[in-house]
This record gives sequence, C-alpha cells and structure tokens, in this order.
Amino acid sequence: MILQNKNAVIYGAGGSLGGAVAKAFAAAGAKVFLTGPNHESLQKVADEIIALGGLAETAIVDAFDEAAINQHLQQMINSVGAVDISFNAVGVDVVQNVPLTEISAEDFVKPVTLTMQTRFMTAIAAAGVMMKQKSGVILSLTATPAGIGYPLTGGFGPACSGVESFSRTLASELGVYGIRVVNIRSGGSPDSRVFKSAIDAMPDVMDPIIKKMEADTMLKKLPLMADIANTAVFLASNLAGQITGVTIDVTGGTTAALNYRVNRLD
Repeated sequence: MILQNKNAVIYGAGGSLGGAVAKAFAAAGAKVFLTGPNHESLQKVADEIIALGGLAETAIVDAFDEAAINQHLQQMINSVGAVDISFNAVGVDVVQNVPLTEISAEDFVKPVTLTMQTRFMTAIAAAGVMMKQKSGVILSLTATPAGIGYPLTGGFGPACSGVESFSRTLASELGVYGIRVVNIRSGGSPDSRVFKSAIDAMPDVMDPIIKKMEADTMLKKLPLMADIANTAVFLASNLAGQITGVTIDVTGGTTAALNYRVNRLD
C-alpha cells in the first residue's frame, strides 16, 4: 500500500482514464477525492472503489473555476488535513483530422487555452496548499503529439507541449518546498472510453488506425489505461521521491522513434 495515508484529488475522475487512476490510487491505499461535472459518473467510480474496501468521496467541481477549485481543496483540508496528490484528467474538445492550413484560428487556439487554463488553475491551487505542508505531488497527463510532429492533430499537440513545459517550470519553482511535479505522456489507450466509442461506432475505420498506432511503437502495442494508472501510482509514491520536473514517457517508445518499419523476423 505505497500510498497509505495519502489524500489524492482527481479532476475529471468520472472519465475512463481519470477513473482508472482514481481506482489505482485507492487500491494503493490513498483516500481519493473524485471531482467532475457529473455526479452519476463520479458516484459510479466511488462505488467501485468502496466495494473493494477503498476510501472515496465525490464532489461536483468545475475544474475551470478557480474559486470552486480552491473551495474544494479547503474542504479537503478541513476534512483530512492535507492534500498530498493532485491529478488533472480533464478533457477538452479538439478539432482534429483537418490540416493546419485549413483549420480556423479559433479551433486551433481553443483547446490550447482551455487545457492550459484548467491545468494551471488546479496545479496552482494545489501548490498553494502543498507549499504550507512542505510536501506534495502534482501530476499531469499529455500524449504522443507533445513529443513528435504528429499531423492532423490540430491544437492538441501544442496543448500537450504547453502542459509539459508548464510542468517543468512549476517543478523548478516548487522543488524547494519539497513538492514534486511530474507529467505522464501517454500513447493513447485503446481501452479508454474515447477509443472504445470510436471503435464501436466505426470499426472499419478504427481498425487500421489502431494497427498503425501499434506499428509506430517499439513494443508493437499501445499502453492500456492500467499502464498509465500504475505509472501515476509509482510517481505519486515515495518510491519516486527523486523524480521531478520531467515527463515520463508511456508511449511504448513512439516518441523516441517511429518503428513502423521494424517487425519481428521469427
């Protein structure tokens, strides 16, 4: 139970990946505070955690509302005394599969602005609490387009790059307070709700897309949500006590090299 006695707040916990990370935190011993805009989806995750003997509470929190974020963290402090882990898994809509030469300025800039807004607000709110505690871990999540040129991803790539730069900069400022800031870069999990919905709706279209993404990896398989969640647990724990200011790549090697030309010979 490497997160025993830790208190973790998860923004976007009703989503598939946010929920997976929340469940992994709870399984590792943390008390998780699940936030998001939809009570039903949050409660579903909480019920699953509690059924397995974990500790979970839910709250409707707008992760784009600075006052709401701070108010919820104060409620956490009043209840359990500390905020040890903050993880933001809030998604934003992105216009993709359109060349940059054809995308509108608004559609390009909007996901960058919204992504940075919620990441900044939640991280800075947590930092304010953790600086007083002299401890804490702030985690964020990006994807493959942050590490390589990735065509037809619109503003998603720049948004991810912005999060990674912000994470490094924040880590450089907060390290003196004993706070670690780490980003996780995912390769896209085919078992996530977004991918599964697309696969169910357009199997003929998605099958070659998934195969191409798998071929791009060194390991010839994409990371599942459990891979991301397990990485988050490790990074939030004392086992990663000297890891900060970096992005941990969980893309199967995609951002180090596109390996679609390499295949097994046996």
